[in-house]
Amino acid sequence: MATKALNFDLNAWFEGVQDQFRGLNPKEPGQWPTLPKVAAFVAVGILVVVLGWLLLLSDEQTKLDAERAREPVLKEDFKAKLAQAVNLPELRKQKSQVEEYVTQLEKQLPGKAEMDALLSDINQAGLGRGLQFELFRPGQMVIKDYAELPISLRVSGRYHDIGAFAADVANLSRIVTLHNLVVVAPTGKDINSGNLAMEATARTYRYLDQTELADQKKAAAKPKKP
Repeated sequence: MATKALNFDLNAWFEGVQDQFRGLNPKEPGQWPTLPKVAAFVAVGILVVVLGWLLLLSDEQTKLDAERAREPVLKEDFKAKLAQAVNLPELRKQKSQVEEYVTQLEKQLPGKAEMDALLSDINQAGLGRGLQFELFRPGQMVIKDYAELPISLRVSGRYHDIGAFAADVANLSRIVTLHNLVVVAPTGKDINSGNLAMEATARTYRYLDQTELADQKKAAAKPKKP
């Protein structure tokens, strides 16, 4: 059986390929040889893929990366909400306890008609300890979500009596707080009396009645002047 030897000239093949790419007319690609047409088709395909990636898929990849970055945060949020859901009965119980406590505090706020009685209680607390009032002056009522009345006080007496008076004020059935409290030694003719002087601002609070609440809502609803 005879075998036929095939001789392949690589240099001649490359020369033939180069000949197909010589003298191509870019205005008439339809007349190009087969190899340049295939090469141009492949190049256009690669260009389309690259442009598609840059213009479309890259934005989607950015969104995907952002969602992946959110995943740990969402997992932690889910765990926190799951823990709240598991403890929901206990949280409701705590909420009920807080509401009861707030109600109790509100009951300690005097009404508008009770303010005079409360001022009398503060005064009697000082007199009951043997203190002398040198100043007892209610100030201007401050309206917030509640009404706040500052009272400027100056009393004189023995050290322990002043301390007992402060404790008595704190233990009143209605809420009264002492602010800017200053205790000073006697001066002048009272220097040998052994008495001290205490200056403070007592603040008491009361809830607003329905008329005051309505007025406050009207004032909040009015447009502010430029």
